[in-house]
Amino acid sequence: MSATTQTNREAQRAAYGEPLNETFDRIRQAFGLNQAGLAGILGLSAPMLSQLNSAQRVKIGNPAVLSRVHQLNELVDQLAAGQVDAEEVPHRLDQVKSSKGSLGRTTKVMADQAPDAAIVAGMRNLLRAVASGSEIRDAAEALQGAHPQLAEVLHIYGTGPAHPAVEHYAKHKDLF
Repeated sequence: MSATTQTNREAQRAAYGEPLNETFDRIRQAFGLNQAGLAGILGLSAPMLSQLNSAQRVKIGNPAVLSRVHQLNELVDQLAAGQVDAEEVPHRLDQVKSSKGSLGRTTKVMADQAPDAAIVAGMRNLLRAVASGSEIRDAAEALQGAHPQLAEVLHIYGTGPAHPAVEHYAKHKDLF
């Protein structure tokens, strides 16, 4: 791997919590998509997706495309958690493809499916609005020794996949 690619992948990790090739691979595998199919759902050209995937480009410039990536990540987590049946996936992929990219849409779709997931999505959106994935990870590491439970919350809600965050919230919501 070239130094530029490595630097760009680290920049992607800082911006999105992981390099985009890992994100795209997880989504493609979960839904049996090839690169052209994923590009079509995201609303990107196949060459642009390829450049993001190979870290020739660092950031997703279109907010609607970024929102669709987040929606697909959430759908992967929901499918893995059994919150979405496999036969619902084509319809849900069509919903993502036709979405205009507001963060509220993801929350609304999730709210129709699971109220806890909608609350978690709001918390995740809040954390990610004020800090990058690497900043959240750094804060969690800094707090680990003195405040391990707070560090766990930052890690689970700020950088981890949605399913463990939903489980964590469900387990603790009766405490407040």
